[in-house]
Amino acid sequence: MGFTVETFRVLVVDDEVDFLETLVNRLKKRKLEAEGVTSGEAALELMKKTPFDVVILDIKMPRGMDGIQTFRELRKIGPLTEVILLTGHASLETGIEGMKLGAFDYLLKPVKLEELMPKLAAAFEKKAAQEEKIKKARIMEMKSSPGPMSEGEKE
Repeated sequence: MGFTVETFRVLVVDDEVDFLETLVNRLKKRKLEAEGVTSGEAALELMKKTPFDVVILDIKMPRGMDGIQTFRELRKIGPLTEVILLTGHASLETGIEGMKLGAFDYLLKPVKLEELMPKLAAAFEKKAAQEEKIKKARIMEMKSSPGPMSEGEKE
């Protein structure tokens, strides 16, 4: 295939265990740091402990939170984390809803790795660019801060 990406952290959230394990293993073989969980609740708990660059999120999960609910909560925990939505059901309305909420992209299952890998790379690049903009803005803010420090600010 010849497609390489910089190593980054990917969380796969899908209630279908076989699909989840297969996808996580395939991502690891491509040198990505990938982990998988089977529910929205587990994804939220893991995201609170460990930051991820990109989340691959199944929209239709019958137990607990569905993908859209999970996506909304993930945004609160990691606002810069990019999310790629997956579904085994051709639910155009749900995909459109996810895109309106800010999902990076929307794919139908079964997803081909050749289709997913470039999207993962693009999602990571978008997140990295956003983080870089924030860093530059903070540096500019520091450079333009007024005058010398007061006695209370000095170390």
